[in-house]
This record gives sequence, C-alpha cells and structure tokens, in this order.
Amino acid sequence: MLPLGVVTAENVLENKEGLRKQLKQLRAADVDGVMVDIWWGIIENKGPKKCDWRAYRSLFELVQECGLKLQAIMSFHQCGGNVGDIVNIPIPQWIRDIGESDPDIYYTNRRGTRNIEYLSIGVDNQPLFGGRTAVELYRDYMKSFKENMADFLEAGLITDIEVGLGPAGELRFPSYPQSQGWVFPGIGEFQCYDKYLKDEFKEAAMQAGHPEWDVPDDAGEYNDTPDSTEFFKKDGTYLTEKGKFFLTWYSNRLIIHGDQILDEANKIFLGYKLKLAAKVSGIHWWYKAPNHAAELTSGYYNLDDRDGYRTIARMLSRHYAILNFTCIEMRDSEQSAEAKSGPEELVQQVLSGGWRESIEVACENALSRYDRTAYNQILKNARPNGVNRNGPPKLRIASLTYLRLSDELLTGKNFRIFKTFVRKMHADQDYCPDPQKYYDPLVPLERSKPKIPIEVILEATKPEKPFPFDPETDMSVGGNFADWLDNVIDKISSIFK
Repeated sequence: MLPLGVVTAENVLENKEGLRKQLKQLRAADVDGVMVDIWWGIIENKGPKKCDWRAYRSLFELVQECGLKLQAIMSFHQCGGNVGDIVNIPIPQWIRDIGESDPDIYYTNRRGTRNIEYLSIGVDNQPLFGGRTAVELYRDYMKSFKENMADFLEAGLITDIEVGLGPAGELRFPSYPQSQGWVFPGIGEFQCYDKYLKDEFKEAAMQAGHPEWDVPDDAGEYNDTPDSTEFFKKDGTYLTEKGKFFLTWYSNRLIIHGDQILDEANKIFLGYKLKLAAKVSGIHWWYKAPNHAAELTSGYYNLDDRDGYRTIARMLSRHYAILNFTCIEMRDSEQSAEAKSGPEELVQQVLSGGWRESIEVACENALSRYDRTAYNQILKNARPNGVNRNGPPKLRIASLTYLRLSDELLTGKNFRIFKTFVRKMHADQDYCPDPQKYYDPLVPLERSKPKIPIEVILEATKPEKPFPFDPETDMSVGGNFADWLDNVIDKISSIFK
C-alpha cells in the first residue's frame, strides 16, 4: 500500500523523486505491485463531474516506469477518523454542502450523531445529488476513471479495481468511529437511524406483518460491553424474532449495497484484464462471545450457528470479484482476554467461506508490523496447508497487500526481513513477469452473472467447519535465532558507519 497522502489533498503528487527511489527498491525486492487509494474527495472536489486526474496520471506513469503493477481503490470514503489515518481527506465539498441541508444523507446513530465518512446506504437510490442517486455518483466517478486511465487499463498496468463500499473502503457500517469516541474493544453502535434507512426498515417490518417493530433502542453505546446492554446480553433481544428480523435486514442491506455498486463497476470495466475486489473488515473483538456484538453492529450477522461472511462471498461470486480481508497477521495470544478476540478463527472462517464459494480471497495486514512473528502468521494463512511441490497449493490466497510503504520499512533490519518475506510469499521462486505462467492468470472481465435472489444468498448462512489450517507455515522467515543474527549485523554495521 502506498502512503495515504501520496497524492495530497490539494491533488499534487509530491516528492516524485523520493517515491521513484522507494518504488525501485520494492521492485528490486521482487514486490509485484502497489495499491493506491483514488480519493473521491480529491478528484471531484471542484464540483459535480469536475474530475481532475492529472496527479494520479503522473503517479501511474511512475509505477509503470518502475515495472510494478497497480491495485486501484475507488475510495468513496473520507480519510481521517479511523485507525491508522494520518492525513485528512474528506468526501467532496459539494456533497458536504448537500449534507448541510439534508444531514440524513449520512450514517446516523441512535442519538442522532452523524458520520460524514461515507454516504448512508439509505441514499443509494435516492436522487438527492442534483438529480442523481448515490449509486449513480459512484458509477459516474468510475466511468471517468476508466475514460481518463484507458491507456493504463489497456496496457495491463492495473490488475485490480477495489470498489470502496463503506467507511475505510470496507463493506460495513461505520459502527466504531474513533472520531466519535469509540475505543477498542467497545461493541460499537448500529448506524441505521437516518430517516431513509428508518423508513426502509419500517416498510420492511410492515410487509412482514409487524408494523409495531422499529430499529433497536436497547443496543447500548460505542464503548459498552455486550452484557451491559439488553440487546446483546445472554438471552437478549438479538435472539428474539424481532431481533433476528432486524439483524437480517441490517446485514442484507450491506449485501444489496455491495451487489448494486459492483454490478455498475462490472459494466464499466467489462473486457479489461483485471479483477474487481471488495474489502471486508476483520472485526475480531467479541468474536468469542456468543453474541459477536462488534460484528453485528458492523453489519456482519455472524454467530456461532450462523455464517455472516459466506453470504458476502456468494454475492461477490456473481461479479467474479475478489474478497479482500484484513487482520491476517494477528494471533489470538496477542489480544487482551477481556476483548474475547478471535482473529485466527475469524480469518480461518472468512477465507474458508470464500474458497467454498469458488472465489479468490486476498488479504491485508491490519496494523504495520515488521516482526518475524507477524510475517510467519501471514505466510501460514496465505497457504494454510503449505506449498504443494507437485503443483499449485489446494488452498492459497490470491494476493497479499502489505500495509504500508514507508521509510521505516525500507531501512536496515526491517527491509532485510521484508525481502525474505516477499521471497517466501513467492514460495522461494523468482518473480515471474509473464502472467500466462501464473496459477490463475488474468482474463478479460466477463459480464456479471444473473442476480442471485436474496433467499439463495441466505442459504450460505448455514455454518460449516472451516478448512483445517496448519499450526505453522512451511515457509518461515525465521525465529529467535534469526532475530539475534539481525541484531548482530546491525551492531557491526553501526560500528563501520
């Protein structure tokens, strides 16, 4: 991943020579490519359909010149207010001007606090933006990207288009915003109290024969624990008929949102040799509690007896899209016991669900890590049953996008370990510039398959045991002895400096 502000909020590619040097270091280390956020708030900030792509064109030319591939994120969200955000890039000013007169275009919690990170999915099909709906805004932006980057698309520079589908680019509700005071491991809050989503829920409840049902008023606040709320406590609302109806509606809205926007993306990028992708967040806290509260408030209706992720994978399968998942580097033992966190089991569940739906699964690390323990955990999850020396491994992720390019990564011990890690990710093989020799080469994007009825998608909620993962990777980057040796090398190097 390139730095969040590689193109500044003022739409300028700064320090081009410094970036060129970094990219050449990556290429020399056999890195395949880089990922970059294409910020809506930068490109279309001057007004509706007034898109300025010049800085990004300069960036793409530089990536191409350095012999790297590119994953492009259609970033329809704000940068700022989430974990790891070090720059501030809001959504376009002209959108925020509309929000001044109609604040219900934003996600809203029970107390009426608005979240301006990303437009509420309640306005997906509301013509509130100069006669256009939110889905049409995203469609027109992606169309402009295609028209202005056609030469790069045709040259095969861009391998993935990851379509931003929510806060932090993830298909979820903004249930745990640091900007509103959330602190780990708070359960978060449902975000369906804008008038558009409330109206949708009332209509759905009426059609189900329960006009008296409303969105929850007993689910607590951002930093509560599950047992302190009526909704998530043992035998709480989430287990009642009313609670199940709400959670099904809430999670289905996410699936419908993702499906609709990916369908537009598919039409736009049809025929190009690339993959569409969507990112799903690794909500690992409270995973080991029966209520899975933090996942539920985010829109992932995942319980011990209900799979809340394979449904998303099934929707993505219609668009030949990659499921991009986070927290691949985390281990349960690194988490505090009070959070009832289960990142290892969560990764195993989500990846297994994707593979069972015959889609490609890609991963990212959630936090910047330079240690061998994290790299070995990534390698274990990347090929859970190891390298198959007689052919492609039965189970393997499609790609790993490492967070994030920085001076700290490219110096001394950190870069030595990283280069070893890249080689191990390539299964000790040299970089292969010929895509026809890949296990799964890129082919022209086909038109999305027919819409999958929601009833068929919900059949994927039936839980199945995840595929077994080996306890350790067969492609380790080393352990304690290697760390000791690195420290010796650093000491000797510092003497000669």
